[in-house]
Amino acid sequence: MHKNIPLPASDNLKTAQPVGLVEWFHVGEYDRVKQVLSDLKKLGVTELRTGISWADFYSEKGKEWIYWLIPELAKEVKLLPCFLYTPPSLAMKPRTSAPPVTPKAFADFLDVIITDLGKHFEYVELWNEPNNKAAYDYTLDQNWNRFAEMVGGAAYWARQRGKKTVLGGMSPVDPNWLQLMFDRGVMQYIDAVGIHGFPDVFDQQWEGWEEQVKAVREILKTNHSQAEVWITEAGFSTWQHDEYRQLLEFRNALEAKVEKVYWYGVQDLSPEKPATGGFHVDEREYFFGLKKTDGSPKLLYRLWAEYGLGGLNKFPCLDRCTDKTLPEKYALITGGAGFVGTNVAKKLLSEGKQVVILDNLSRGGVERNLQWLHEQFPKQVHVCIADIRDKHTLRKVMKNATEVFHFAAQVAVTTSLDLPVNDFEINARGIINLLEAIREQDNPPSLVFTSTNKVYGGLEDLKFIPNGTRYTPAEKAIATYGISENRPLDFHSPYGCSKGSADQYVLDYARSYNLPAVVFRMSCIYGPHQYGTEDQGWVAHFAIRAIEDKPITIYGDGKQVRDILFVEDLVEAMMMAQKNMGKISGQAFNIGGGVTNTISLLELIEMLGEYRGKRLPLSFGEWRTGDQHYYVSDIRKFREATGWSPRHNVHQGVARLYKWLSEVRGYAVPEKLNVLEVQAETPEETDQILA
Repeated sequence: MHKNIPLPASDNLKTAQPVGLVEWFHVGEYDRVKQVLSDLKKLGVTELRTGISWADFYSEKGKEWIYWLIPELAKEVKLLPCFLYTPPSLAMKPRTSAPPVTPKAFADFLDVIITDLGKHFEYVELWNEPNNKAAYDYTLDQNWNRFAEMVGGAAYWARQRGKKTVLGGMSPVDPNWLQLMFDRGVMQYIDAVGIHGFPDVFDQQWEGWEEQVKAVREILKTNHSQAEVWITEAGFSTWQHDEYRQLLEFRNALEAKVEKVYWYGVQDLSPEKPATGGFHVDEREYFFGLKKTDGSPKLLYRLWAEYGLGGLNKFPCLDRCTDKTLPEKYALITGGAGFVGTNVAKKLLSEGKQVVILDNLSRGGVERNLQWLHEQFPKQVHVCIADIRDKHTLRKVMKNATEVFHFAAQVAVTTSLDLPVNDFEINARGIINLLEAIREQDNPPSLVFTSTNKVYGGLEDLKFIPNGTRYTPAEKAIATYGISENRPLDFHSPYGCSKGSADQYVLDYARSYNLPAVVFRMSCIYGPHQYGTEDQGWVAHFAIRAIEDKPITIYGDGKQVRDILFVEDLVEAMMMAQKNMGKISGQAFNIGGGVTNTISLLELIEMLGEYRGKRLPLSFGEWRTGDQHYYVSDIRKFREATGWSPRHNVHQGVARLYKWLSEVRGYAVPEKLNVLEVQAETPEETDQILA
């Protein structure tokens, strides 16, 4: 079993054999073929295995599809076509898994394809998983005589036509079945034996690739066969959100002593399509892809595309905590590889504490944050690559936690609009997993949960007056203090609903179960270790665009105002929340820069242009759902409860972020930023330095 094997601490993943991918297409999926080829190019993969259906060949538009598909794929990759599926009209029973009435008909079909399209491939694979009843109904073929006649004849004829042959991959690997193929005379025409493996998904008693390959090699040796051994299909289903395990099993497959490996597959199966076993009979079948059905990358795809196959071991800190590797006591940070989590971890680690970080690494670049923490504090930081939806792992890492910071979330309003169910599962269901894990403990750890100002909705009932580059509240109290916690909740957008639900669950668990917990309804946080995108982390996103001299798009008119809080000030607030948990538990606090640290989008872009020394190219788009014209936190409640207040003003904080982003991207830092970072305490001093 390989449940807790960490990736080796090597910068290079060396493979002696070619590595290909497996992807199956339905008739007419022209656009998906092009997308898959694009993905293969991004990954640097030049070999592809795909199914060519004998049954489709006799269907409407099936022949046209096959005659387009094979040449189209062969333009970009070295193709291994797997020929399978009996036309129901030619089968012993009217289904594609049944043996053909006339075994020779399969060789005749293969002969037609080789004649017309043979120049596009070197090998032919004969059937797929022939010892799997769903792919070949061997109950209709006593002693495999009909299969042996069908495949043996096809292999003989393919050899006569100049092609090399692959015996369809066994699943499960069965040396006795392979010996039977020798006994039936099939193997004299076979150049490579295919084997399949799906550790702990379909192969629950998996013994490892070494044992599987050894068993096949022994049969080949006994029968004096020179056939190669290929893994024609290996994979791991992420149906339980375990993308790290998919990475591990890919690594294990590449270490197998075989001549070639094909990994399944490029993209998850569409939920609208039937799997081999039927329509959603087995949910595991739908989640073998390197990418999800919406096109978003899983962990393996993202690391492979960014660092190459040889760089999959670039980050030795990536691991899966076990009971043996967890320290006796520690702070637990979910989403700890992210921007805020990294800064909280840094603070705790610098105080000498042990820290466990649970993160699924779904956000690009965060693995670099983990590596940085690991290099700075190698004996104190413990990484657990897992998803907040994995309640079993969450319960395990909660056992010895003394304090918890919960940042793991789906963080973009736009993404929630596209994928509301996914947003709910992560944010709302995720918080229940966390709270239940805390509630199970005899001495529950204290929790700081980061909610959002989006729980107050779009603030449509308030009036805001456009004034030059910003909006100003018409109501004097809001202009003076900002939005307080007395503001009625008004969840807007799926993101607002999911985070708002989590917000309320935390408060209720504190009340109903006496759990020590507080909620931070946060405004805009910014600072080092933030890899901002257009959807989330807009201060960093604008700064990155400025540094790289790229155009910026504003949604709305740009006069939207936010109070922005430098991340070190947020971290300090969280430390004080934990320190004062006894008197503030069960409460929600609005946390941000407050009225003294406000800025509009237009004003930020102007500031960045001054750093850059030129006006930044700018365009405008439509307003986004739930985007508030003005949101500034009234931070008086938390200040009065703990004595906390922000230490960094906007000019100091943005200068530090701009400097950090420039350095990590290899750009020169304007000298005036070094002065600004330490000296500017007022807008007037900032103007003097920038001048």
